[in-house]
Formats: sequence, C-alpha cells, structure tokens
Amino acid sequence: MQIKNEAMLITYADSMGRNLKELNEVLEKHLHGVVGGVHLLPFYPSSGDRGFAPMDYTKVDPAFGDWAEVEEMSSKFYMMYDFMINHISRQSPYFQDFLEHKDESKYADLFIRYKDFWPGGEPTEADVDLIYKRKPRAPYVEVTFKDGSTEKVWCTFDEQQIDLDVTTETTQQFVRDNLTFLADKGASIIRLDAFAYANKKIGTNCFFVEPDIWEMLKLSEQVVEPYGVKVLPEIHEHYSIQQKIAGQDYYVYDFALPMLVLHALFSGRVERLAHWLEICPRKQFTTLDTHDGIGVVDVKDLLTDEEAELTRESLYSQGANVKKIYSTEAYNNLDIYQINCTYYSALGNDDQAYLLARAIQCFAPGIPQIYYVGLLAGENDIELLESTKEGRNINRHYYTMDEVNAEVERPVVQRLFQLLKFRNSCPAFDGEITVAPQGDNVLDITWQHEGHEAKLEANLLTKQFVILAKEQGTDWKQVF
Repeated sequence: MQIKNEAMLITYADSMGRNLKELNEVLEKHLHGVVGGVHLLPFYPSSGDRGFAPMDYTKVDPAFGDWAEVEEMSSKFYMMYDFMINHISRQSPYFQDFLEHKDESKYADLFIRYKDFWPGGEPTEADVDLIYKRKPRAPYVEVTFKDGSTEKVWCTFDEQQIDLDVTTETTQQFVRDNLTFLADKGASIIRLDAFAYANKKIGTNCFFVEPDIWEMLKLSEQVVEPYGVKVLPEIHEHYSIQQKIAGQDYYVYDFALPMLVLHALFSGRVERLAHWLEICPRKQFTTLDTHDGIGVVDVKDLLTDEEAELTRESLYSQGANVKKIYSTEAYNNLDIYQINCTYYSALGNDDQAYLLARAIQCFAPGIPQIYYVGLLAGENDIELLESTKEGRNINRHYYTMDEVNAEVERPVVQRLFQLLKFRNSCPAFDGEITVAPQGDNVLDITWQHEGHEAKLEANLLTKQFVILAKEQGTDWKQVF
C-alpha cells in the first residue's frame, strides 16, 4: 500500500492488547479514520531493547502472533517496519555462528573486529574521544569464541546489539536479503534504525560519515524501490542533517518539533516554532512522542541553549509525575539527550494544552506520527517505571483491551480522534502552508489546495485555539 497523507500510529505489537490479534481488533473497532498508517515497532524475535536487538527478520515473535496477522494489518493500513541497519542481536544465528567458527564462519565479515579495524588492534585515546558514542568508553564488547580466545567487537548500544560492518559484501547482501523480504511482506516504508551510526571510519566521529553514509542510503533505497517501498533514515542530531537528507528527496523525521512545541506552550511565545515551520522539510514524518524519550539534541540552534534549558526545567516543574532522576543512570538511561516522560504528562496532564500541541502537529508540514500512549493521552506509568527501573518504560504502558475500551471514551481522546479524522480527510493538507505569527503569542497556520483551505488560530499563552475550514466560494466554518 502506498504511503498516505494520513496520521500514523506508532505501537508495539503487545501495547494495545496482548498481541497482534488484539491489536488488529483495536484498530478495527476504534481507529478507522483516526489513523491511516501503522508503524509496528520491532515484532521480530529479539534478545533485548524491546525488540531493537533482532535475531531474525524473517520471523514474527511467536508471543505476538504470525505474519498472517501482520499482513492483515497491512491490507488496511500503510505500514512502517524497522530494519536495524547498524546492528543485529548477539543471540542471532549469525553472531552465534561467528562465536562457534570464528574465522571460518561465513558470517565473520558481518562484524567489526577491533583487531582488524584499528591499527595495532586498539584505538588511541584520541580515536576514542573523537567517536560520537553512547557509552563513556570505546564502543565495544569483549566476546569469547568456542576455542577459548577472546576479541573485542564493535558495539555502539546495548551489549545485545552487535554492530554490523556495512562495508563488506557479506553485510550488504544481508541488507539486501532482509530489506527485500520486508518489502515483500506488506511494508510501505522501512525505517532504517540507528542509521547515522552505520558507517565507521578512522579519523572521523563515526557518525553520519560522508560520503559513505549516502552510499548506504542509496543501496537501501534501490533494494526496496521495485516494490514501491520507501526508506526513512532515523537520526537524532542537528536539524541540518535532516535538511541535508531531505534535499536528496528522502523522507526524514521532524524530531525538533516536540521540544519546540513544549517551548511555545511553556513560554507562550511563537517565534521559535514559527521559524521552524517556515524552514523545516516538507517531506517528513512529524513526532511529538515516540517509544524513546523526548529528544533535546534536535533543537540545537533552533532554540538558544538558555531556551532549551528553560524548556527542560519547565517540563520538570510543570509536568506531572516526572523527575530528573528518571532520565539518569539510576533508571538505566545514559542518554543525556532525552527526557523520559509521556507528552501528555509533560504538559501537566492538561487536556487543553495537549490538544493544542496535537493541533500544531497536525498543521505542521509532514505526516503526523502519534505514539500509542499519546493517542490515548496517557499519563506517566510510574508503576512500570519503578518495577523495571528502566527510564523509558515511563512511556511504555501496556494497555489491555478493557483499558483501551475505557480510555477511548475520555473526552480528551474523543476530541483528539475528531482532530485526526479532520486532518486525514481535509484536502487542504495536500497543498501549501502559510505560517503567520500575530504578535508574540498568537500563531495562524493556513493550508490551501485546489480551493480547499484549513486554518489553525492558536494563542500559545492562553492555550485557546480554533480550527476553521472552507471550500472555494464558501465562508469559513469552525470545525474544531
């Protein structure tokens, strides 16, 4: 199915109901017209990171269901699947074969061995300092082979996520095989997870290494193109990288929007948000919330350092049940660039502020993605957070079918559904945008296409807003 200019739900296979069967029932019962697409977070057998340490892309984790249930979803919604282009599970048959047979393994070239990568087998202190890394040391894990020997292999993230050497023919064939398989299984778009980390080169920070990274992106695109499938590189970094990729006509993420909207709502001021809406890529997926935390690094130079810090502090002071410690090592989170909190709780569980945030997202350039907790205006799950000591679990509540049935009846959720149905069905959003600040606190955003118009008039200080629509030859009519 082709990508539609309609909102996309982001969800795990077991987050709205226990499995894919129940998720399909939720989609059928509650979400027709509300979302047109589904980003089904990793549903493959995995050894960690809630699915992001995949063992085999050709299988569906039996706890979730089977391919028939995934394909049933893809017959009704345009679908996004994940491909972890940077890494594979330590428990995967590929890495296990490598541990068993070492140099004789047909998968030996899949992985980055320190002894082969670094002159002398080890990076210098200067090399380590240069690397854009997620750990306070060189990115590796030491492994023991069947013969008793040990080696360091590159490992950027969790120890269950072993990095791939994307420069070898073995890995490039692995990429081709798996992308082809997923494209043939109902994907409309394949998200290339941790994309900017994929290429490593001595003398660089090993993050978005040019021109190598472009070759990897082109390879991925060419593999899925015959299937009518697109690729979406996932990168959290300076907004200029997204603009650079968008300049090559690829889809990108708008990860700057979450903090910019929070800044606008906390400060009541429109200029930073309005500026971004003017210059941001048009061919993009917008987010306010995802399965990870609220990204901070993405707004560097879109907010001043002082404004970004004020936004962070306002979140902690005005948000509901959110503490700084939830985004620290005490809760298994070393990523200083993310704040662990649901978007609804970030706004103090305030219905009016939350609906305004979603209205801004719906009127921003791009296709709105809405995380399942956000779709149900979910509060921070302190119980799950404390029972697991995993910071990101604050925003990963497991909803039973009964809970979903109850949550969708809440007025804030009903209003959000109404907003999304309008966004999905109004032809104006296929056209051109006009962003017009009215003084310091009021923002007007208008979309026009073939005689259809839609307008958001929002006061960021009072949080009051209206949405108007009209067709050629008719007067404005309030629709929200």
